[in-house]
Amino acid sequence: MKKPATKKRLSPREKVRVGELFDRFATLSDDPRTELAFQDPFTLVVAVALSAQATDVQVNKATAKLFPAASTPEAMLALGEAGLIPYVNSIGLFRNKARNVIALSRIILEKHGGKTPLNRADLEALPGVGRKTASVVLNELGVEPAIAVDTHVFRVSHRLKLSDGKTPDKVEADLMAIVPAPYLTRAHHWLILHGRYTCLARKPKCGECQVRDLCPSRELFVGG
Repeated sequence: MKKPATKKRLSPREKVRVGELFDRFATLSDDPRTELAFQDPFTLVVAVALSAQATDVQVNKATAKLFPAASTPEAMLALGEAGLIPYVNSIGLFRNKARNVIALSRIILEKHGGKTPLNRADLEALPGVGRKTASVVLNELGVEPAIAVDTHVFRVSHRLKLSDGKTPDKVEADLMAIVPAPYLTRAHHWLILHGRYTCLARKPKCGECQVRDLCPSRELFVGG
């Protein structure tokens, strides 16, 4: 039987540092949002499903043409897999993603009356929608506080010593345990954007980092 992940606990000093860290993020960007373009829950699910192993820029270029043609489950099904592929073939794994988008559209239409479900169990049951995708959707729409751990969040969480988890699930559990409650709906975006634009994988921009004084890893990098 698999043991449940142990939640991270902070020393009083670390609790102060983590609080200051997220206070700082809040002063820099009070209401961060996903950079994926969407119109409603259905288009958000599609956009996030398409974004796996692709950049938001790539997805937005594709959906800028796709959504005017098909922005509902009905329209997506009418388009069909063959009709969808030309819109998304600039994105990695496009054939599998097209298959999933058509399949999830059918399920939303047939099982949920055309209305995209906004509970975790039903979202995660959709083809191509795993825990991370569901977390992004639920958090972005304000349904529940959630932290989706992608490569940026994973990297930044380790560099800021918010988690030493070896898996995304463990990092998620650590973050949900230590991020101050008022910031839980925004932490996901702050960490992603920080990793995307400042705390880069190979050459982090420590000289430009607005939380540099709170980062335990700053001395590891040139300019730290």
